[in-house]
Amino acid sequence: MAQTSTAERPAQTRSELADRAMQIFREKVTADMRPEEKDELLELTMMQLLDRNVAVPFFGRAGAQGGGYVNRILGKYLMHDDPRLPQMPEIPTLIDFFKKRILLKEGGGNHLLQSANLALKNGLSEKLVLACLLHDIAVTCYIRTDHGYHGAQLIEPYVDEETAWAVRYHQALRFYPDESVGYEYPDLYRRAMGEDYTPPAYIQRDYEYARKHKWYMSARLVTANDLYAFDPNVTVDIDDFTDIIGRNFRQPEEGLGFDTSPTAHMWRSIIWPNNFL
Repeated sequence: MAQTSTAERPAQTRSELADRAMQIFREKVTADMRPEEKDELLELTMMQLLDRNVAVPFFGRAGAQGGGYVNRILGKYLMHDDPRLPQMPEIPTLIDFFKKRILLKEGGGNHLLQSANLALKNGLSEKLVLACLLHDIAVTCYIRTDHGYHGAQLIEPYVDEETAWAVRYHQALRFYPDESVGYEYPDLYRRAMGEDYTPPAYIQRDYEYARKHKWYMSARLVTANDLYAFDPNVTVDIDDFTDIIGRNFRQPEEGLGFDTSPTAHMWRSIIWPNNFL
């Protein structure tokens, strides 16, 4: 019986898929390709190896959508486990999400660990250390726009109300300095959005609301520890926060994404981000 060569048989593991995709990509890429063309080539290469199309969320194809692009169903699409991502356990925990999703984003996941580590060193309460650990969770593995609001909604069923509140309102507070905690407007924002950027009305409204709230300082301390948490020379392990998570995060018995909370579907979207439906 003839044997199927390694080059012909479907990729079986994440590392095998990545290695073979990069091998094919290097053979096809040309020096004059734009970055977006290179990204598309790599994506198409992986889809060919998977023998499945990959559904791209609206947020990832807004330009094409705005230009009248019509999504046509051509062949089979990827559903559920994506071999490009580490497979999640049957009953996933928050630490599983860190190790198999959040920490895959270079820099972003480590920033959360550093922020929480700094908050711990500065003597913040455990529920605020957890807020620092989760404040940018939406950016790292879900959605960037309005990340504070999305992140708070994601974690609300599982944490103290003050923790979720601090995550939600840290987004608005980051646009406004507070000398009492040494917080200044980030230079990053000037570079990314311009010197003349003005936050929209809803951010101004939520800042004014938060400024008068009993938990104002909780959200403000998230921003204070957020700002100074970027240090490429600092290494922190998510396992260092096992006890704090255990005491302050209500892990559902069924696993995150498979319980009946109003945000379970959001956790499932992180597990299976490219489902066709």
